[in-house]
Amino acid sequence: PAEPTMVLRLKFLNDTERLARVRPGDTVGALKRAYFPGQEQQVRLIYQGQLLRDDAQSLAALHLTHNSVLHCHISPHSAAPAPAGPRASADPAHAALDVGSLVLPLFVLMLAVLWYFQLQYRHVFTATATTFLAGLTLLFSFVAFTMYRR
Repeated sequence: PAEPTMVLRLKFLNDTERLARVRPGDTVGALKRAYFPGQEQQVRLIYQGQLLRDDAQSLAALHLTHNSVLHCHISPHSAAPAPAGPRASADPAHAALDVGSLVLPLFVLMLAVLWYFQLQYRHVFTATATTFLAGLTLLFSFVAFTMYRR
């Protein structure tokens, strides 16, 4: 007798869904090949919070049932191994300099330099400029403390 088919819901990050008709004996790799041809290495499937790493694992072994939801993430870059070398990173996302992590220290440095100049060259700063600098420092402090309080 033919193996019964079931429908899985493939849910993407943008909340769109796609239905996949599969058999319980199919593997994760076969599902990727059938519904994401040419992108198998870029597709990450997640079921009940667990990343499905083993492409040889059957869907029945994962206890998937009819209408189960598989979350799909398609990375823009292939998961090819990084080039070998002393400075090679295993994760390409961390290989580039993270400029976002430099914004906070640079802003603190800029405020410190402005306060230094305000204290050393008081005659150059008008009352409006000093008030603006104090307000900017308070606003920045409030934002920084609320962000990092979590």
